[in-house]
Amino acid sequence: MPVVEAMITVPVPPDLAFAVSQTTAPVRYRWDPFLRRQHFVDGATRPGKGVRTFTRSKHGLTMVSEYVSFAPPTNVGMKMVRGPWFFEMFAGGWRFAPAGTPGHTVATWRYNFRCRPRFLRPVLERIGVWLLGRDIRRRIAGYAAGCADLVVLEAAREALRVR
Repeated sequence: MPVVEAMITVPVPPDLAFAVSQTTAPVRYRWDPFLRRQHFVDGATRPGKGVRTFTRSKHGLTMVSEYVSFAPPTNVGMKMVRGPWFFEMFAGGWRFAPAGTPGHTVATWRYNFRCRPRFLRPVLERIGVWLLGRDIRRRIAGYAAGCADLVVLEAAREALRVR
């Protein structure tokens, strides 16, 4: 099963780094270049285990995903519930760990997937590794920019106060 991963160190502590990663629209759109639209579904108003989200990517693809883990400030995981026809399975996890420099965090984002139909899997998965690899690198770079954006940081700090 293919895996794509990206890592970056951001100049904020893990609790704030995690909170930035969980910002929602419209603040989320300031840093996340992957999203065209994203919102909670089924009446949810904040992230948590079992919560589902609807996402429309800049590519025009849509997915409903579910949080399978939510453990601030260290990690979050999701799985696809419904998505593009070519994904048989898609899941991802984001981890946040203290970096060697105080007040900094290493963010590691990892996605794994399996494509269908089976007879096209080798070709589709090679394309998927290239495309998702490019997207995850752009997305984590946008996240790092968000960790330096005063509007995003204030929204993340507010989420920490409310929690």
